[in-house]
Amino acid sequence: MATPGTKPPVDPVRWRPPPSVALPPPDLAGPLRIVDIPGHAPEDVVADADGTIWTGTDDGAIIRIRPGAAAEVVANTGGRPLGLAVSRDGRLLICDSHRGLLRLDPATRAIETLVREVGGKPLTFCSNVVESSDGTIFFTESTSRFHYEYYKGSVLEARPSGSLFRRDVDGTVTTLATGLRFANGVALTADESALVVAETTGCRLSKYPLTGSGVGEPVTLIEHLPGYPDNISLAPDGRIWVALVSERNAVGEWLAPRAPMLRRLLWKLPYRWMPNPKPVVWAIAVDSDGRVRAQLKTEDPRFALATGLVEHDGTLWLGCIGSAAVACLDLQQLPLQ
Repeated sequence: MATPGTKPPVDPVRWRPPPSVALPPPDLAGPLRIVDIPGHAPEDVVADADGTIWTGTDDGAIIRIRPGAAAEVVANTGGRPLGLAVSRDGRLLICDSHRGLLRLDPATRAIETLVREVGGKPLTFCSNVVESSDGTIFFTESTSRFHYEYYKGSVLEARPSGSLFRRDVDGTVTTLATGLRFANGVALTADESALVVAETTGCRLSKYPLTGSGVGEPVTLIEHLPGYPDNISLAPDGRIWVALVSERNAVGEWLAPRAPMLRRLLWKLPYRWMPNPKPVVWAIAVDSDGRVRAQLKTEDPRFALATGLVEHDGTLWLGCIGSAAVACLDLQQLPLQ
């Protein structure tokens, strides 16, 4: 695993970030319930058929939160688990920045590797995953150039080095799209006719129609977001929940279209001095036409930088990279549009 002192070089390019368009005022308000966990930065959250919440932390732990019970460590990937999905047989799919696409059997606690490399090249930042009803797996790689520990390098470079992949039931892996701007969350539409993919630095969600051979040309679902979309998930009513990890970074976006040398010099500074995202708890729900139907935006000293989310049984669960906790919000008492 990457450690301080092994910071890789950057090779920035000029790029003009998309414009930012304000969203309607937030309409979801209510106290967040904070659930402490034994680990930091639970990046994604998913719910299984029993209502158990699963997450993964930056020390490699896979954590289970059963209803009415304390959080417990079930396994450890030995890497950095990011996006998760519950497969049709109840096993847990895990995107690990260092180990690739994994699968955990909760009954035996055994972890197997499904995809370590694509086209002979190891996965560097396996990011998020979803499985269709026939067992086909779709997953993203945010960037082929940096591991999670140095994700700011990809942001600073402004190179579109993300990809979208498909793994068939027989294990065959196909590249569906390349040149994505920090490909992140991925979800199937309710009828499984298309994939929705979030590009974090592109500040947009795109819909990829599924075809017999792969995917069709992407159609923008929503763009010019005022924040950076991270993981996404399908809501029970067919809408797409989107975690916005932070507001747009003014310094980084000012630098992007200017001389790359400025960013090379910035990268020479200690990593902790790189521009940091503003701590916020932010999520939106988008319908099939890209209209924002619900929005949560708040701050909480116990929970920050929401990166993953899932709606289950009237509750919105949230993961993050800024705290040693997950959070949840009761949606049943709130006016969803």
